[in-house]
Amino acid sequence: VQLQASGGGLVQAGGSLRLSCAASGCTLRDYHMGWFRQPPGKDREFVAAISRTARTTLYADSVKGRFTISRDNALYLRMNSLKPEDTAVYYCAADFARMAEVVRSRPADYDYWGQGTQVTVSS
Repeated sequence: VQLQASGGGLVQAGGSLRLSCAASGCTLRDYHMGWFRQPPGKDREFVAAISRTARTTLYADSVKGRFTISRDNALYLRMNSLKPEDTAVYYCAADFARMAEVVRSRPADYDYWGQGTQVTVSS
């Protein structure tokens, strides 16, 4: 599974961005999917996850109410009301759906990763 994240950029605080993650060489239908981010000088952290059916979603408290994860043949992250602390490299990841509707938040639980896209929020 090869994942390609895109859609990052520079935005002012309060602005919005939409990240996308596409797969090549396979379908994502057998995978729960997640977004993670790595702020400068910090560890990778969970942002949001969605089950393979899209019935179940999970969000980090820091983004709840501002970010929306969705999927069709690709994965998306709609980010509204962006804050400077959202500045990070954002990664998409795929977790083979061993258990239906059980989405996970630990990076170690994910099998495949995209290359990351930079999001910078200026104050």
